[in-house]
Amino acid sequence: MTIVDAIAAGVSLLKSQFVEGHKNRRNLLSEAMPLCYSKALPIGNDMLEPLHKFARANLINVSSYDAEINEVPCRIYEGDINNYWLSSKKHDTSYQPFYPTWMLSAFTLALKARSLGFDQLLDIGSGDGRIAYCASLLGMEAYGIEIDDELVELQNTILSNTGIRYHAIRADATAFDYSSLDLSSPIFFISGLPEMGEMLANSVISQVLLIDKINHNAGFNFMGSHVLKPLTRDRTGWGWGSIIKSFGLQVICTLSLPTLWTTDQILDTAYIYTQVC
Repeated sequence: MTIVDAIAAGVSLLKSQFVEGHKNRRNLLSEAMPLCYSKALPIGNDMLEPLHKFARANLINVSSYDAEINEVPCRIYEGDINNYWLSSKKHDTSYQPFYPTWMLSAFTLALKARSLGFDQLLDIGSGDGRIAYCASLLGMEAYGIEIDDELVELQNTILSNTGIRYHAIRADATAFDYSSLDLSSPIFFISGLPEMGEMLANSVISQVLLIDKINHNAGFNFMGSHVLKPLTRDRTGWGWGSIIKSFGLQVICTLSLPTLWTTDQILDTAYIYTQVC
């Protein structure tokens, strides 16, 4: 088992144990983060501290408390995203309202992207910027493309208060000129479940594949569903089979990780890493 697989397994186990003993209070969104390194979740303290720094600087978090989960000291962050969620819905080309993944999941996703050899990470529909933040923390060049100005302002506030830097860009991802960026081996994270994000994915992938410099090096990450799709869909694509097939993408690997919308569910969200064949 690789270190990334060990971390992914540890994050999913932490989530299931957290759900059993720490129900959401006051209907706030909750996520847990270890306060120190442990064998159960082998993330170094040098990485955990900036993850907590992000959580403390993030204005969606309104409270926190400490608790032990399976003998691991953790801090539980509770957040309210209602205002940002409503703001993100007002755009015609917003394909999924703001609803973030767990911070530990964002770190694991970026770590896996780096381990696969990608040099840059672009989070399409980046929300509060947590995936781009983690990518920058890991030494990757990172971009957060977000259409909502309030969420971009939130990202800039977090960047100012943490000292971590990445490119937070306020833009419509369906119309953005990706050739304007100096990309060499990028991976694009498409924020949107299959039923919402197909138009976004089609637009972004089509534009990227027109860029000769990167079209054979580009990767794409999709948020998938574990629910089996109709027989006309490629079940191995977790709802993204038609997109994967139409663009000639190859599935490299998948990770199953908790998101804030799967906190009360048994199954976590499937993240599918693909690359141009």
